[in-house]
Amino acid sequence: MTGENAATAPIEWLTLPDLAAMLGETVGRVRRMLDDRQFVASRRDGGVLKVPAAFVVDGRPLSALRGTLFVLHDAGFSDDEAIDWLFSPEETIGMPPLDALRQGRKSEVRRVAQALA
Repeated sequence: MTGENAATAPIEWLTLPDLAAMLGETVGRVRRMLDDRQFVASRRDGGVLKVPAAFVVDGRPLSALRGTLFVLHDAGFSDDEAIDWLFSPEETIGMPPLDALRQGRKSEVRRVAQALA
């Protein structure tokens, strides 16, 4: 997948320096946040590591994302597959899982993610 789908707008991507600036952190700290699964990144545009901008809410990492990423990775998803799933419409949720997470519906999203294992 290209990081886009027909039902949603294209994903806005942030380079690690852009994400660091948005969060008021260093690039090193952002890399640690990636290691801690507060975010997940993908190599785009010639191999540049990028993070979807939608993973940031009010200048902070989306709090429900970390646990959801653990569930997806436990289910065998790669980082790219996790990003694609989060942005793709999910019939059982009625919207892309990321939209549901941003609405505070993390339990429902994680239940669906666990069922994918």
